[in-house]
Amino acid sequence: MSGSNSTFTTSDFSRKSGDIIAEALRRPVTITQRNKPRLVILNIEDYERMRRQADTRMVGTLETMPDALLDEMSEAIEAYADDNEGGRS
Repeated sequence: MSGSNSTFTTSDFSRKSGDIIAEALRRPVTITQRNKPRLVILNIEDYERMRRQADTRMVGTLETMPDALLDEMSEAIEAYADDNEGGRS
């Protein structure tokens, strides 16, 4: 997303929605209500770029982890422990 984003109030949006939409096609626009940011309007290309770059990691537990990944992690932990034990005097 290029440039800084512009800020308008909800009253501005009611009166000048066409102008604000035109601005949002160029850069993100923040809409405030009672001096607090409430909405951001941005063009579809910026939105899709944000979605593609979003962190898709998921939270889980050892119980929900696939067996193959759990085995791989266990082997890595054991190898790390073996390396640390060998380096101690």
